[in-house]
Amino acid sequence: MGRNGTGNTENTESTGKHTVAVAVVEGAPIFEISIPVEIFGRIRPGMPELGYDVRVCNPESGPVCAGGGFVSHSGDTYAALVTADTVIVPAVRDVTEELPAGLVAAVREAHANGARVASLCTGAFVLAAAGLLDGRRATTHWLYAQKFRDRFPAVDLDPAVLYIDHGDVLTSAGTTAGIDLCLAMVAADHGADLANTLARRLVAPTHRSGGQAQYVETPAPPASRDSLGPLLDWMRTHLSEPLSVADLARQANVAERTLIRRFHTAVGTTPGKWLTEQRVLHARRLLETTDLPVERVASAAGLGGAANLRHHFTEVVGVAPSDYRRAFRLPQA
Repeated sequence: MGRNGTGNTENTESTGKHTVAVAVVEGAPIFEISIPVEIFGRIRPGMPELGYDVRVCNPESGPVCAGGGFVSHSGDTYAALVTADTVIVPAVRDVTEELPAGLVAAVREAHANGARVASLCTGAFVLAAAGLLDGRRATTHWLYAQKFRDRFPAVDLDPAVLYIDHGDVLTSAGTTAGIDLCLAMVAADHGADLANTLARRLVAPTHRSGGQAQYVETPAPPASRDSLGPLLDWMRTHLSEPLSVADLARQANVAERTLIRRFHTAVGTTPGKWLTEQRVLHARRLLETTDLPVERVASAAGLGGAANLRHHFTEVVGVAPSDYRRAFRLPQA
């Protein structure tokens, strides 16, 4: 189920489900622990079962007192991480404390066994200690960026983005960015349409790309007339058209430089990058739900021809459009 065939196949075959192991450490924030449990572990009426088997894993020492008075009495220990298909390490209590050696070793072994390994917030410190991020781009909560760099100089840290997905190793920014990362994993496993349906059930944004900014440097303008909402909605309904920054500025009735500045403030990226991400997302839906030739998918999504679609699609999703369609084409009713 994991991207690029990652995951412990022996464990999947024995249970019939994709095992998601969530590591709990003493004092871990309850919010980050709950994110993967809620997204991967809950069966929702009216939605297909996702096929995940969620295990909350404690140290060998037994029950763990997490934040907010939550106590994990799970019977699974860090040993279960080693055989899991996906391992998720939520935030740790204090990044200045020594990281649990048993957890670091289990995460390293799980990855060596083929597991997809992800961190939420300061869980990236554990992945870095395990050597999984050396020479790789990664992220964590922006507040702890300097401490992370001081401790793990071999990691290419980017504290300005929501999450970074290498397929086998994923890292997210703080708090709610963990929701975006987990939804991205659901999309990788089951396709964008199902992930968007799940996001709507969670009353979460249907799609925030990993490259979106963690936070904005300046406060959003208070006046409603400055909102980009109407323009973003208009852009989504005109994806097939060749839209330039000048076109968008005219539609918003502002100068081009003003539009670019507002985009950076509200969305954290440029109009062009946001538009490309939305076009790729639309292409994913078309590949999942229609039999349109790739050339027509490219045209309908506003990405020109098949070659341009392949370039942008592979850059954003990680696989070619044809491979994506084979994996996620929904059966006809």
